Amino acid sequence: MSSAPNASALMKIGQLKKPYGIKGWLWVFSETDDRTAIFDIKPWWMKTATGMKPLTVKAWREQGTGIVAQFEQIPDRNVAETMNGVTLWVEQDILPEPAEDEYYWSDLVSLRVMNEQDEYLGDITEMFETGAHAIMRVAATTDSLDKEERLIPWHKQTVVKVDLTEKTVLVAWPSDY
Repeated sequence: MSSAPNASALMKIGQLKKPYGIKGWLWVFSETDDRTAIFDIKPWWMKTATGMKPLTVKAWREQGTGIVAQFEQIPDRNVAETMNGVTLWVEQDILPEPAEDEYYWSDLVSLRVMNEQDEYLGDITEMFETGAHAIMRVAATTDSLDKEERLIPWHKQTVVKVDLTEKTVLVAWPSDY
């Protein structure tokens, strides 16, 4: 068994949800573009109150509109009932490099957001999907333009440039939006 990885080198890929059936299966919420691609990424780590623990998929399948899985470490429904909400993680260095102009959301969180008027709007604190497109939650900081939180669409018409080296995102988003 491998030792627990450094938490800063991990990327969240999903979350365990409520139990399914009596044999310890759980619903799995996948944060991968193709929801079943989560099962191609190994090994998994689960974040528990006592730290990162390995989690091994024994079996999985699509069930209705979701996916369910059985794990070696979860022998029955009683244990499964304690797992609702546990987050799933992988070591970031096992993931493929993203294509040009594509980014892992975890690489975007904490980047500074500047607009074309050279105003500092705040830092990205979260990325989330709405169905139409992804959204950046941009929170104000002590040195940002104002104290406003902004929800800015992640779209080619909005995101002008991403510079991971400089840790900035340039957006076509006036401060009065």
